[in-house]
Amino acid sequence: MITGMTGFGACEITFGKIKGIVEVKTVNHRYLDLAFYLPVGFSSLEDKIQKIVASQIKRGRVTVSVKITDRPHTNIILNQEAVKRYLDFAKNLGAKHHIKNDITVADIMRLPGVVEAKEVFVQAADLWPVLERSLQKAVTGVVVMRRREGKALSADINGLLKRMLLQISLIKNRTSALLKDSKAKMTSDEFSSYQKSNDIHEEIARLAHYIDEAKQLLKQAEGAGKKLDFIAQEMQRETNTIGSKVQDKEVAAAVIAIKSKVEKIREQSNNVE
Repeated sequence: MITGMTGFGACEITFGKIKGIVEVKTVNHRYLDLAFYLPVGFSSLEDKIQKIVASQIKRGRVTVSVKITDRPHTNIILNQEAVKRYLDFAKNLGAKHHIKNDITVADIMRLPGVVEAKEVFVQAADLWPVLERSLQKAVTGVVVMRRREGKALSADINGLLKRMLLQISLIKNRTSALLKDSKAKMTSDEFSSYQKSNDIHEEIARLAHYIDEAKQLLKQAEGAGKKLDFIAQEMQRETNTIGSKVQDKEVAAAVIAIKSKVEKIREQSNNVE
């Protein structure tokens, strides 16, 4: 079954007190095109992320976003040695000058070098094992959604192909009636020339063949989009030839109907992986 190119998947990240989320979004695109939105310092993971995405997604514009939503902002470090020195100094100063030592904890904490606050940074290498598992789950979610879209696209395209076959049958019946009517009105030489110039047997056969090829493509799991677009172009070419060879209102109407359906197939092929 064909796969679509629209999907979304997300999974939470938990690493100690660090929490985050990874999101993967895909839309249609002619090739595989990845965009990354990562925390500062995580650019080194882009190649690893790309390999995971490319292993399951072959075509489409893919956006991978990693957000750190919760983490300990700072580590507070108490310099015990500095505290001891300050206290000893205060004790000696008080004893030497007969000053009452009324120093408080708040006074000590305000002194330079006693308390140091360091911001906690998330290291990409440390987070990668957890991020990798979450990314795999998010990509799987995308693939599931794209398969559902592919099922809907397959049903729509199959419906268009069936209606094209009905129009082809109408053209065959109408051209047969035109030949029969012309044979009764024309001389042998005139009819022979008319029959030759209005012969669309090859175009009809090729058009039917392309319809069968398109039906087979709809059964493929991947790589059908570009091939389907190519086949639709060939369908359009054969249909145009039929319209130029047979000058008849009913045939012209059927040709227009087929061309309309072929154009819709081409549009849908842009949404197929």
